[in-house]
Amino acid sequence: MEREVAWNHYSEEEKKKVFEFAEEYRKFISACKTERECVRTFVERAEAAGYLDIKKVIAEGIKLESGARVYADNNGKALAMFIVGKKPMEEGMRILGAHVDSPRMDLKQNPLYEDTGLAMLDTHYYGGVKKYQWVTLPLALHGVVAKKDGSVVAVNIGDKPGDPVFGVSDLLIHLAGEQMEKKGAKVVEGENLDILIGSIPEKDETKAEKDAKESVKTGMLRILKEKYGIEEEDFFSAELEVVPAGPARDYGIDRSMIMGYGHDDRVCAYTSLIAMLDVKDVDKTSVCLLVDKEEIGSVGATGMHSKFFENMVAEVLNCLGDYSEIKLRRALINSKMLSSDVSAAFDPLYPSAFEKKNAAFLGKGMVFNKFTGSRGKSGSNDCNAEFLGEIRNMLDKQKVCYQSAELGKVDVGGGGTIAYILAQYGMEVVDSGIPVLSMHAPWEIVSKADVYETMLGYKAFLIG
Repeated sequence: MEREVAWNHYSEEEKKKVFEFAEEYRKFISACKTERECVRTFVERAEAAGYLDIKKVIAEGIKLESGARVYADNNGKALAMFIVGKKPMEEGMRILGAHVDSPRMDLKQNPLYEDTGLAMLDTHYYGGVKKYQWVTLPLALHGVVAKKDGSVVAVNIGDKPGDPVFGVSDLLIHLAGEQMEKKGAKVVEGENLDILIGSIPEKDETKAEKDAKESVKTGMLRILKEKYGIEEEDFFSAELEVVPAGPARDYGIDRSMIMGYGHDDRVCAYTSLIAMLDVKDVDKTSVCLLVDKEEIGSVGATGMHSKFFENMVAEVLNCLGDYSEIKLRRALINSKMLSSDVSAAFDPLYPSAFEKKNAAFLGKGMVFNKFTGSRGKSGSNDCNAEFLGEIRNMLDKQKVCYQSAELGKVDVGGGGTIAYILAQYGMEVVDSGIPVLSMHAPWEIVSKADVYETMLGYKAFLIG
């Protein structure tokens, strides 16, 4: 079942559409490097397309009808969008579910310190990372600081023109004999992923500060106070993420790919959003569900394990004047979902990690993983054959390029998504998304053709 490269199917006009769509995505992935930034952008796009905030609908007692578009924002870090279909919701929904968090480093709650005249910020890495990949890179600081008075200060340093950047230093090769003997997981320790932010001492420090030899730290606190109104104690209630600095870039002489931070999984979130914005007059209620915390187990109030989605389905049913507990349960069990998450692309530099007949390849379209998990499919959602047959029919009708894959050789690796969580309701779920090279690295690579085909595939699924 050799799949043809998607580029071979395009006319010059179609290729132009692929590049135009990819450029819009490149701009998005360059600007939105945290889950908060993604959700804020998506809410703006949704409201511009006529979606109403579910809170407004509830507060004003608005009665929803077929064709209505609503969204629900979960603490600025997760989002659910609904297009009410012609058929009753209890007959099921068509759901696109992706996550908007990505591997990164977070500042600790007491991060700022000085050592040998250098001001540093202490971090805790988030998600599955190769720690050695994060040293000697230009890094940026994005996030929010919540102050005691209830105000929230947005922070974005390192990505605007003229901004300074930060970084984690590494040991010079001349002195790294012992370091180079360590295993990859230990070459750089988690506690050594601290970022350097300054080195000029404050001239007007107090005697106590002089005695403590923290005049550089004092200078950093003065700058933070002047520019952001932030005190050291405010770090206690801050969410500040350290991410690669700089925009996503066209990759390759032919500009056929995009190198960027956070393709996993914002590339699937973006394509899901565009599909939702483009479709109209759906038979079954269409849903775009974007969640947080997938990289650390889908936990917490904004992760997929929370009751947020179930609660919002109940609210939409209620606003339709059609809520009952049994109708809610039927709506969930009768639904069908694409767990929109990326898959590993075959890498010719590391062929031993893949089984070629069952691997995803850049440029061959959207990819389906019938199952994920590891070893004996442990922790997997293994979708039903009948559902895959239905999906094949939908995609072939719309002439979408697609492929199937496993995440590496049987005993080599594995991974998980949010698929199994939604499958607990009894609904049909399969993983589908975009193949990625260098997944979970600070800079990942995707094919523009795959991004475009996946968007088309998501639209085909919503239409049915």
